[in-house]
Amino acid sequence: MLEVTALRKSYSNVVAVDGISLRAGKGETIGLLGPNGAGKTTTVSIIAGLLRPDSGEVLIAGRPLRGDTDPAKRNIGLVPQDIGLYDEMSARENLRLFAALYGLNSTSRNRAIDGALDLVGLAGRGKDKVMGFSGGMKRRLNLAAALLHDPQLLLLDEPTVGVDPQSRNAIFDNLETLRKRGKTLLYTTHYMEEAERLCDRMVIIDHGKVIADDTLQGLHRLLPAVNLLTVELEDSKKEGFRPEELRLFPGVQSVEMRGGTLKVGVRDLAADSPGILHWLVEHGHPFRHVASERANLETVFLTLTGRSLRD
Repeated sequence: MLEVTALRKSYSNVVAVDGISLRAGKGETIGLLGPNGAGKTTTVSIIAGLLRPDSGEVLIAGRPLRGDTDPAKRNIGLVPQDIGLYDEMSARENLRLFAALYGLNSTSRNRAIDGALDLVGLAGRGKDKVMGFSGGMKRRLNLAAALLHDPQLLLLDEPTVGVDPQSRNAIFDNLETLRKRGKTLLYTTHYMEEAERLCDRMVIIDHGKVIADDTLQGLHRLLPAVNLLTVELEDSKKEGFRPEELRLFPGVQSVEMRGGTLKVGVRDLAADSPGILHWLVEHGHPFRHVASERANLETVFLTLTGRSLRD
């Protein structure tokens, strides 16, 4: 449904997008992740036809996207980062305006508005002015506006920023419904748990380049260790304690001492942990607490992009 090839976009001496390529099939949800300033919004704007790239190509359903009036843009729905609604108008009046801009006739317009309001759970608030809506309701109405022309590709640029947990969950349910209808979703977010829940595949970009493109399981393989065994020792300074010997164990990927806590990265917790604990007891290193954790998408993200702040 979507194929992006070698996109590049510069602003004066700043390269915002530097050779980004990605693709998304019908019914697939792709997470577009990256730190602030990585090039996510610029990439989405180019795909939506709002920005012209310096080079590269965007194909929508196999057709190149060319110019503001390209009919291929009718296959695209955009949910922007900033809410694009008129507060003085009712929810229904807002959608009627967007439907008219999409060129829908009166019959299909009313049907589309009813369907969109029903999907996002605002059917009973259609006559109410948007100024009285909560942030979550505005986000859901913003989504409804992007669906009126029944696009096959939906671009969502951080659609849950600043919303309450109930509204966020409602938006997730809406997106799951759209995916079941065969829609292709490109989803940008800073919330890693959202991407883990919604996305079939993640594209991580940094400094305008794609640095990873895989499923969550595939991204885990980029880490030195998928699981972490944490052991709080009774006496880590005991003579003869050599934790580096654990590196010889099959499955052990990393060994680190932090104060009195031993952290061992392993591939398989069930298979590798018993041998490590037995070794500690056998060598006279008792422990008082054991915990384990599995690497999540946030761990992968920070490993690939670094932990320094971005402004």
